[in-house]
Amino acid sequence: MANEQILDVIGVGIGPFNLGLAALLEKTECRSLFFDKKPRFEWHPGMLLEGTTLQVPFMADVVTMADPTSPFSFLNYLHEQKRLYHFYFFEKFHIPRTEYNHYCQWVAEQLPKLHFECKVENIDQTEEGYYRVSVLAGAQKKKKTYYAKHVVIGVGTKPYVPGKFQSSLGNRIFHSSEYISKRENVLKTNSVTVIGSGQSAAEIFYDLLSKQPDHDYQLSWFTRSKGFYPMEYSKLGLEHFSPDYTRYFYKLPKEKKQSALNNQALLYKGISFNTIGDIYDLLYERTVGNNKPHVHLQALTELASIKEGNSRYSLSLCQHEQKEHTQIESDAVILATGYHPYIPDCLKGMENIVEQDETGQLVIQEDYKVKLKQEGQNHIFIQNGELHTHGVGAPDLGLGAFRSAAIINQLAAKEIYQTHEKNVFQQFGL
Repeated sequence: MANEQILDVIGVGIGPFNLGLAALLEKTECRSLFFDKKPRFEWHPGMLLEGTTLQVPFMADVVTMADPTSPFSFLNYLHEQKRLYHFYFFEKFHIPRTEYNHYCQWVAEQLPKLHFECKVENIDQTEEGYYRVSVLAGAQKKKKTYYAKHVVIGVGTKPYVPGKFQSSLGNRIFHSSEYISKRENVLKTNSVTVIGSGQSAAEIFYDLLSKQPDHDYQLSWFTRSKGFYPMEYSKLGLEHFSPDYTRYFYKLPKEKKQSALNNQALLYKGISFNTIGDIYDLLYERTVGNNKPHVHLQALTELASIKEGNSRYSLSLCQHEQKEHTQIESDAVILATGYHPYIPDCLKGMENIVEQDETGQLVIQEDYKVKLKQEGQNHIFIQNGELHTHGVGAPDLGLGAFRSAAIINQLAAKEIYQTHEKNVFQQFGL
C-alpha cells in the first residue's frame, strides 16, 4: 500500500461537528475526506419551522470558538451574503434555525473534501493498523475503498421512539423529526396529540396552535415530566457547557456520572422561556370573552399504549401522581420523544477491537478517542457520542469547535489551535 494512498483522517457523517472539523482542518496539511449518506447538508430539516431559533448564541458556529479569524465563521458568512448590516440591526444573539442551516450549507459548499450521497458501509483495520473504510458512492452505490490513519465518527444521535409504539408509525403517527414533511397529513385531521416535554414538543404545539383556527382540530399536549418547565438558562448555569465542566465530569466515578446527568435534565431538555411565553400569550388571547379553545395540556401523564381503530387511534394514558388511567381518541400523534446516541453499523467490523462498557456503549477517553483493546498509533475519535463519559456538553454546538480543535491537535501532533484551561468564573469540584 503506497503511503500517498493513506489519508490522515476520514470523517464519517457530516453534521455540524464534522463540518466544523473539516473547516478547521483547512489550516493544517492533514489529508482528509468526509462522507455522509445524505444528498446534501441538512440540519434537522423536519424542525426548520419559521420563527424558531438556535438555543445557543451565533458564536456557536462551526469554527468561531476555536478560531474567530476563520473565513468559515458565521460573521464572514453574513458578510459574503451581504447581510452584515441586517444582522447588526437585528440585534439578537440567537439566530433563526433556518439561517444556521443555510450557513452550514454555505460552509459545506466550500469544502471539496466533503462527499455527500456516500454511505460508509464498513470500517476495519489492516494488518499495518490503518483503517480500511468501505463506501457506497452515489445513486449507483459504487463500492470504493479508502485507507486512513485515523477515523472521526460524527453521525450524531438518531430519533428515538419507544419500542411499543414503533409498529404504529406512519403518516399520522410519527417522530417529531418528520414534522414538516408530514404536517399536511396532520392539519387535515379532527384531533392531534403531541407527546413530549422538550423544545421540539413545544415548538410543534405552538405551530399547531397557531394554525388551529384555520383547521379546527382538537389539540392536546401530554408529557410525563413534572411540568412544562423552562430550560435552565442562567449565566452561571450555562457554564456547565464549558471545557472546564467537561474535564470535571470526565474525572467523576462512573456511578456518579449517570446520577449527575439525571439531575441536570433541565440544562438540556427543557423549553425556552420565549416559547413558553409565546404559547401562554396565544392561549390568553384565544380565551378572551371566556372563549374555550379546543386545547388540552397535561403534565405528569405518560402515553402507555396506542391502539388503532377504524379511522382513529385510542391512546391509553396514565397520570403518575394520581395513579389513574384514562383513554382518549386522536386522529394523529406526534412523538417528540427525543434522540438517542448509537453505535453506527459501519463499526461492526471493529467489534473485536473497540472497548465497550457493561451497557454496550463505547468507552471514550478524555481526548475523545475510542479506547481500543490494543492501543496503537492510529485512533478512532467520536464527536457527539460521549454524553455518558463527558457530560451535558457533548451535543452542545458551543463546544463543538473546542472538541474539533482538541482532535485536530492530536491529528497534527502539534498545537494548531489553542485550548485554554480556564474558561469560566466558577470552579467545579475541589
